[in-house]
Amino acid sequence: MERSILKSFLKYVSLNVLGMIGLSCYILVDTFFISKVLGALGIAALNFSISVYSVIHGLGLMIGIGGATRYCILKSQNQNQQAVNVFNNSLKVGLVVGFCITVIGMVGAEFLALLLGSDRSTLALTTIYLRTILCFAPFFIINNVLIAFVRNDNNPNLAMLAMLIGSFSNIILDYLFMFQLRMGMFGAAIATCLAPIISIGVLLIHFNKTTTILSYTRSYRIEWNLIRDMFSLGSATFIVEVSSAIVLITFNLVIVNLKGNLGVAAYGIIANIALVGIAMLTGIAQGAQPLISEAYGLKRKQVIKKLLKFAFLTSILVSIVIYLSLITNADGIIKIFNSQGNFEVANLAKRGIEIYFIGFLFASINIIMTMYLSAIEYPKMALMIAVLRGCVILVPLVFLLSSFWKMTGVWLAFVLTELIVTIIILGARLSKKLS
Repeated sequence: MERSILKSFLKYVSLNVLGMIGLSCYILVDTFFISKVLGALGIAALNFSISVYSVIHGLGLMIGIGGATRYCILKSQNQNQQAVNVFNNSLKVGLVVGFCITVIGMVGAEFLALLLGSDRSTLALTTIYLRTILCFAPFFIINNVLIAFVRNDNNPNLAMLAMLIGSFSNIILDYLFMFQLRMGMFGAAIATCLAPIISIGVLLIHFNKTTTILSYTRSYRIEWNLIRDMFSLGSATFIVEVSSAIVLITFNLVIVNLKGNLGVAAYGIIANIALVGIAMLTGIAQGAQPLISEAYGLKRKQVIKKLLKFAFLTSILVSIVIYLSLITNADGIIKIFNSQGNFEVANLAKRGIEIYFIGFLFASINIIMTMYLSAIEYPKMALMIAVLRGCVILVPLVFLLSSFWKMTGVWLAFVLTELIVTIIILGARLSKKLS
């Protein structure tokens, strides 16, 4: 039995990790091409914009994972009609939220760019990227919703394929728009925005399967009780992504005062590498989620324990591999994104890599626990972990430690935050066992 559980776990996790790497590469690819065409100022402008992308991505994941978790539980209990209703309502609310964000992009992109820390030298570039990303928000959100439901509807292969095809198309379009057509920052943004549309096209193949119960029903009615449930189950995932945005904004504002735009460019390199690393850890968590939710719906406690053990061991191992790979290849990785060979950017980024990514060991534990609690219908506890990681502990630590140790303090803030949250989680689990 354990072998079959492990086989299912490895299948879902490996496919989802590959897909999440592809999804996270949307911004990483932009960073590479922008560094080649626009240099350090381009990277800084992109870094001011990533926080908004994280919020859009988080909204899509909250609706998608929250709805797909409930769908998986209902389907395991043979409540197919209710499961289909959840899917339909997820699509509707995703479109509504997406169009609201589009309006914000059309009228408030420049104001948002200033709010996020852009100055005179980066404002135009940041505004162009932000406006484009915000206007295409419905596609980013619906793509995430469909990925979650297709994966939870026993088709992780197609979900992974859609994410990878979207990512590879982004690479091709970035090269075409930025190098061949010389479209600059707008070219990078529009390439990223077309990628989820291509991914959606791939995901629609799933609805031709005779084995799926998923189908879209034309109706303008939204069942708000389902929406509340969906938001509750997916809220921790949303907070994780919004936390990333808060981290970016806070770090950018602190670093621009310490080291200016070159410091922000160095952090941009670290933030984009971290985006891929976190995506891998999130991929493990999201890959295990449908299996844990299904076991929870069937009340198979031993299966849940085994899946949780596999998830912890895998994520800790991956975090160690990420750190060792980065510190042994730091110079080469930085050189890829530091096309102008700026000495200060290289030094700041290298020191940041050595310190910042230690926090991944603890982040791996925290991400798995957040997923696990959401999957077994403990959204409040999952939300608490996410809030502690993203706001309550991290933001004060960034300001406090940077006032004593400057840039070293900035990098240490992430490590200490994840460590403190891990201690809280382990303490809570220990007290539960002893009570």
